[in-house]
Amino acid sequence: MSLAIVNTLPEAEWRRFVDAHPDSNIYHTPEMFQVYARARGYRPTLWAAVADGQTLALLLPVEVSVLGGPARLLTTRAIVYGSVLAAPGPAGAAALTELLAAYARRAGGWVLFTELRNLSPLPEAQPVLAAQGFRYENHLNFLVDLQPSEEALWRKVTKSGQQSIRTSRNKGTVIEVVEQRAGLGEAYTLLQAVYARAQVPLAHPSLFEAAFDILGPAGLFKAFVARAEGRAIGACLALAWRERVIDWYAGTDRGFAAHAPMEALIWHVITWARANGYTIFDFGGAGRPEEDYGPRKFKAKFGGELVELGRNVHVPSPLRLRASEFGYRLLRRFL
Repeated sequence: MSLAIVNTLPEAEWRRFVDAHPDSNIYHTPEMFQVYARARGYRPTLWAAVADGQTLALLLPVEVSVLGGPARLLTTRAIVYGSVLAAPGPAGAAALTELLAAYARRAGGWVLFTELRNLSPLPEAQPVLAAQGFRYENHLNFLVDLQPSEEALWRKVTKSGQQSIRTSRNKGTVIEVVEQRAGLGEAYTLLQAVYARAQVPLAHPSLFEAAFDILGPAGLFKAFVARAEGRAIGACLALAWRERVIDWYAGTDRGFAAHAPMEALIWHVITWARANGYTIFDFGGAGRPEEDYGPRKFKAKFGGELVELGRNVHVPSPLRLRASEFGYRLLRRFL
């Protein structure tokens, strides 16, 4: 078998491999690649191991930069949002080995680190990842099984969660779908406030505009806004593909905390997803097990299964990463 490492694929072959793989997700699709390609501060790249015209392994790192210019070297990381895909069996493992080695040799040193965010268990890939220096880190998530009836899903919501949803309704909160691209502005303003409080950089609006333009017409992206007293008080931006709906970005107006907009939004998206034939609601992460992570406590209200899928991280230069972390701590003081 003659194996080649390539940085482009015919779209038909790309889709064939992704569509046939049981662990593929929306982040592996050409459409999501196009979204990141149009977003400011993001640079997606494609790496694939191919033999006889057939894809055996696929890696889609997205370089994310907080700053440009000379500071780019100390602020750029690569995130593989849907993790890696490899064909099952020895051929896939061999292809993945060559692919990761080539990536680390030719591109991995440019970024501070490369992080694979796993959306499914990777039992066959983990030994290969470990051997290639992609160490495993514990990371949690909540998955809500949408196959039971809506009544059964409601019973799984905690009493406090049910009360918050009722309170939100009683206060007149309504949930709307953003139908026009310009409507994303309200959602983005809410996200800005949330990320500013957390002192974490938020993606440029072009990311969400690209998602609306590219994914929206195919039904792969939905933006939900909670309204009360004539204004937007919460937003949830969701990705949808195959059986799964992902809570991608979300935020609320603190001044309307009494309206419980996030509880209302999440419950609305869960019921919307179930009604439209999806079988999994993915909360998009619940932090590290050892962390006292506030959002995990919120997400636990909805009765999902707490799963440990982890992440894999490759750090080419620990010294450069430590220097960057020091600089980032200083930068956060001014965000």
